[in-house]
Amino acid sequence: MSAFFHVSRRGFLRHGVVAAAGGVLAPSLRAAVRSGKAEPSDTVRLAIIGMGSRGKYLIRDLPESARVVAICDCHEDRMRETLRPPGEFANLLRRFCERDAPHCATVQDYRKLLDRPKAFDAVIIATPDHQHVLPAMLACQAGLDVYLEKALTLTIAEGRALVNAVGKTKRILQVGSQQRSMEMNRFSCDFIRRGGLGRISRVDLPNHPGPMPMAALPEEAVSKGLAWDLFCGSTPLLPYNRRLWEKDVFKVDGVLWRGWDVWRNYSGHLMTNWGAHSADMVQLALGMDHTGPVEIRPDTGGKPVEPRSRPVTMRYADGVELRFTPEARGWVFHGERGQLIMPRNQFKVDPPDLVRDGPGPEAARIWNGPGHVAGPHVKNWIECIKTRKEPNAPVEAGHRSATICHLANIARELGRPLRWNPETEAFAGDAEADALRDRPRRPGFELPAM
Repeated sequence: MSAFFHVSRRGFLRHGVVAAAGGVLAPSLRAAVRSGKAEPSDTVRLAIIGMGSRGKYLIRDLPESARVVAICDCHEDRMRETLRPPGEFANLLRRFCERDAPHCATVQDYRKLLDRPKAFDAVIIATPDHQHVLPAMLACQAGLDVYLEKALTLTIAEGRALVNAVGKTKRILQVGSQQRSMEMNRFSCDFIRRGGLGRISRVDLPNHPGPMPMAALPEEAVSKGLAWDLFCGSTPLLPYNRRLWEKDVFKVDGVLWRGWDVWRNYSGHLMTNWGAHSADMVQLALGMDHTGPVEIRPDTGGKPVEPRSRPVTMRYADGVELRFTPEARGWVFHGERGQLIMPRNQFKVDPPDLVRDGPGPEAARIWNGPGHVAGPHVKNWIECIKTRKEPNAPVEAGHRSATICHLANIARELGRPLRWNPETEAFAGDAEADALRDRPRRPGFELPAM
């Protein structure tokens, strides 16, 4: 098995030589793409950044033509568990363990990994939210294509910077919003966009809570093998406490969650996690992938409710209302001709005879399995790397969907209605709200100038 190391140029190249000798590494795909001679069977060499459960599931979802040549995580145990997976992952990662793991380089700092880009063609990023945009931009700068998990960003400004970087470098970036590849969801969104429900008046979405403010937790000894400075990244370097990052430490909103996912420094919590999936389908169905709402109103009346859980109503310029409401069960589109309810990988219309030619159950079956199977979505990205066509979930669409979730959390935090200009991506006459579009970054983790 591969030894663990803090990568150096000599160390990384040594692993590359070992891999080549083992017959794992194919010639660089980039030359074939540039010459227009890339074939479907050509091997795409990947580095994976973020080896928690999501990173492991995405390795499982890779097509045969993709090979993992490097893995990266700020905690060495996560990499060790990937190379020698315990429990459920032992079977899920069998192909990787037999074929790629013996030759796989392990790197703790993604900045050093991305400083040696010629050893691979593309990168999958499955880190916590606050560590999404910097490695993605560094990868673009290095000429690498990117699969980036949602929620795409921690802030609105990060999203625009990433969109600009992808456009300037002409990289293929697929956002991990796999509903955009699911036949049931694609059909439903196309049906709505083509007028199947008539004019849409409103869309109801589940009301996901936002993040908790950072708590003053007692300092603990840093977990062995964890580079805490790397985990904190661009955010303030707080004293270590396991509740800031460790999985399944405590319950929030009735659910056991990754410690980092509930804290404002690192995430928008469920609003940007599950909420990003919801907003993404609304944007696609309404044909709004390059714009967004113009008004945001948090519910500040009625029953007492914690600010981060306030229902939120938004309005698009054409009058369509978007409501994050506790009453919603699924994504509910209200139109002149009826309703369409669209959970992940399925849909239902009322009245039932509105749709007569939808995809059958076999179209949904391929998405069933542990870890919310993303195989066809990853395959779409791999194919687009070779063809240079736009992927199903492009970066602009991902940024706009994430922005809706950020707008909801900002309105909740301020506790008042806001007006938003989706063209300039600024709040109208509101300096306090504008200041929340971005956050200071810690030295050493600044976004690169493109």
